[in-house]
Amino acid sequence: MKTTKRLSDLTAMSTDQLQDELLKLKKEQFNLRFQKATGQLENTARVTEVRKDIARIKTLQRSKTVAASA
Repeated sequence: MKTTKRLSDLTAMSTDQLQDELLKLKKEQFNLRFQKATGQLENTARVTEVRKDIARIKTLQRSKTVAASA
């Protein structure tokens, strides 16, 4: 999914939805690490995509927290 579309999808989500998405991505990241360790990983670019998506979600969570407290 393209970054701009992904970002617009994420900004529309609530904090609970973001937390669920973060959990899903962390599980995927864990599975990708295992695939890499066992030599079964075929799409190596997916590791970077997942890592950046996790950072994107954490950034949005933080900005929503700051906006809510202000």
